[in-house]
Amino acid sequence: MKFSLIADTLGYMENTTKRLELTQHLVDLFKITPSDIISKVIYLLQGKLRPDHEGVEIGIAEKIAIKALSKSSGISVKKIEDEYRDTGDFGQVASKILEQKTQTTFLSQNITVERVYDTLYKIAELKGARSQDMKMKYISSLLNDATPIEGGFIAKIITSNLRLGIADYTILDALAVAYTGSKENRPALEHAYNVCSDLGKVAKSVAENGLESLKDFQVTIFSPIRPMLAERVKSPQEAREKMGTEFVSEYKLDGERVQIHRQEEKIVLYSRSLENITNYYPDIVENIGKVLKPDEVILEAEVVAMNDDTGEFLPFQELMHRRRKYKIAQAVQEYPITVNFFDVLSMDKKSCLDLPYVQRRKLLEKNVIEDSFAKIMPMVFVKTDSEVEDSLENAINAGCEGIMLKQLNSPYRAGARASNWLKLKREYRNELGDSIDLVIVGAFYGRGRRTGRYGALLLSAYDDKSDTFPSICKVGTGFTDDSLDQFYQILSDKITIRKDPRIESGLEADVWFEPEVVIEIVASEITLSPIHKVAMDKIRKGSGLALRFPKFTGKIRFEKTSENATNIDEIVTLYNSQKRVVQDEK
Repeated sequence: MKFSLIADTLGYMENTTKRLELTQHLVDLFKITPSDIISKVIYLLQGKLRPDHEGVEIGIAEKIAIKALSKSSGISVKKIEDEYRDTGDFGQVASKILEQKTQTTFLSQNITVERVYDTLYKIAELKGARSQDMKMKYISSLLNDATPIEGGFIAKIITSNLRLGIADYTILDALAVAYTGSKENRPALEHAYNVCSDLGKVAKSVAENGLESLKDFQVTIFSPIRPMLAERVKSPQEAREKMGTEFVSEYKLDGERVQIHRQEEKIVLYSRSLENITNYYPDIVENIGKVLKPDEVILEAEVVAMNDDTGEFLPFQELMHRRRKYKIAQAVQEYPITVNFFDVLSMDKKSCLDLPYVQRRKLLEKNVIEDSFAKIMPMVFVKTDSEVEDSLENAINAGCEGIMLKQLNSPYRAGARASNWLKLKREYRNELGDSIDLVIVGAFYGRGRRTGRYGALLLSAYDDKSDTFPSICKVGTGFTDDSLDQFYQILSDKITIRKDPRIESGLEADVWFEPEVVIEIVASEITLSPIHKVAMDKIRKGSGLALRFPKFTGKIRFEKTSENATNIDEIVTLYNSQKRVVQDEK
């Protein structure tokens, strides 16, 4: 398949911000894509080579890409760097530079999707002293034969700057239309994706064998399952109204959610966002096999940092010291942990997802041997508001951030945020319920003491219905000098030339970012706003919802993807449940 077909589609998509048009461009592309390479096309559209949990990264630094472009075009590195500095978009630069080159080129060979993908995969596998030279050689070989349009998008892919404004849900919609004739069939594709976490595999299956083939997708060891998520509630009364007459309460720990896969001696750990994080927890790999009875099992647990002297739980930020490339052994010693199991997803090659909670809990208790390192999450049965209140107080006194409430007969709904799991935290019990995870989408330059850094951030919630990020507030308080420096560094490689089409905002930020970084915010209440776009027209025509007096808590949610941020339905629920609504909003 000619790569120009992908490049043309990407060009069309760059010129629209309308989701329906973006989806239709993908549908048109999928319909002309041979089924044997559809998975490669999907991965390239995602800006990757394999699903995230496999950890295959292209790994091209901008300097290498610039040298490769210089080698292919005969134009100096300095001139390319100057162009890049002016435009900020390496894809545009590559396209412009290759335009100049083609004026003196009489013949070039067509490049195919297969060639681009296979070349990038070779680059990803390169290691060692000469790897940088070889990467440059491989990139140059592609750019030598690429048209300016093709070269521009190859440059975007290799530098992880393919900003199309589409997420997995948009691709699932397009796959459903292209291969089943209707977007109504998306739930079947989504279910398959939820249990395998490999969009390319789902696409290939439905393209080659139709909708029925998706029924064969089952839970598989070392293929992480997209985690089930919980709705939030503000009070025991609200919880009981949603849960019914009897349910259970578990501790909600302030740690890192981990999916643990064990097959005999092999242990692999996945984060909430399905990243392979095994290297950060060598102590789990070393010890966990001693407490698990089954030879093959998939479990969920919360990993929490501990104070060895007092036995107290430490905040999530302490655990993030484990996230380092070097001196892991030192981090293990300095930040000891406990592993707290709370669910079983598969055991002895049999899926447990459809089993009710009470059966999964019994399996957990039967097959985990507790010791000082491994625990089963404390759980109690509750029926009344006072029992929920007592459970919450006990959890807080134990150093937890709240409780999880779960229906007895609920299955495990992979990838879903469902009301048969609820979370109740102590801060949810005030006027707002003010711990909210929001996505950084833009920034405003600082003045005075904050000159040279960002003075305020523009934040969005996630709309999972439209796959967009409508703005909800501008936050400039709660930041220390250190956190401002940290944000400036973290966000430096998220800058976009134009606003991502999934971002909806009535404010014009000084700088726009890819919607990727999630932070925790507190606020006094939620109010109606003509500027911010969250839940626009849902409460009052012409108004959205905004946070009043938002403040950064100091917590960056590295373990969360932007699609796991607080969603619109949660914001509306919090707004409706506020005890006091100001007069002008009545």
